[in-house]
Amino acid sequence: MFIITYQSVQTLLPKLYTMKSITIKGSKRESVGKVATKALRNAGRVPCVVYGGDNPLHFSAPELDFSKLVYTPNAHTVEISMEEDDTKINAILQDIQFHPVSDSILHIDFYQLFDDREVSINIPVKIEGAAPGVLNSGGTLILNKRKLKIKAIPSNLPDDITIDISNLELGNKVYTADLKNEKYTLQHSDNMVVCQVKISRASLVEEEIVDEEVAEGAEGPESPESKGKETPGEANTKTEK
Repeated sequence: MFIITYQSVQTLLPKLYTMKSITIKGSKRESVGKVATKALRNAGRVPCVVYGGDNPLHFSAPELDFSKLVYTPNAHTVEISMEEDDTKINAILQDIQFHPVSDSILHIDFYQLFDDREVSINIPVKIEGAAPGVLNSGGTLILNKRKLKIKAIPSNLPDDITIDISNLELGNKVYTADLKNEKYTLQHSDNMVVCQVKISRASLVEEEIVDEEVAEGAEGPESPESKGKETPGEANTKTEK
């Protein structure tokens, strides 16, 4: 039996989304050409686009403002606040482009959230507890999937999917089918392994050594009388020579 917990933290958004939120203050872009885009990047700002609404919204924001959104394993929703008219849009990060050399952020795409419209997003997997298969049997815990893609309305988006492995014995696996939740849909096949306890190489080597010792013990020690004596097969071989 594996215990799957649904973690949620309410945030002070207009519609109270359960996933943690980060606020980005942006400015609408008057021009979206190459020259204007280059000027924004030189000024330390990131050109962005919000899709999903009636029309795409082009804006820019300081690159440093995205650090808590981009450089983290956690999933967040984003509240984009326009400086010009106080417009606020709830969204999720959809795509991001980095510079191949400097690794600076070149462009970010967001997808606008609506209360009654489902969205797809990757949610981090977190492990809780200690597996008996690791503590008592010398196994190794393998986390096959660090993130799972789910589909849900914004109010049901969790911060993470936590798996309690307190009952995970050696050879046990947790499948996607074990993680089903009424609040969201997992967009993976039911037989996909999320985590498991596998026998470690050290345990395999130790088992092989024990097997060899058992086999030698079954043959029994060599008697003093047999030492130096030829077996009938050895005598025949020498005779034929």
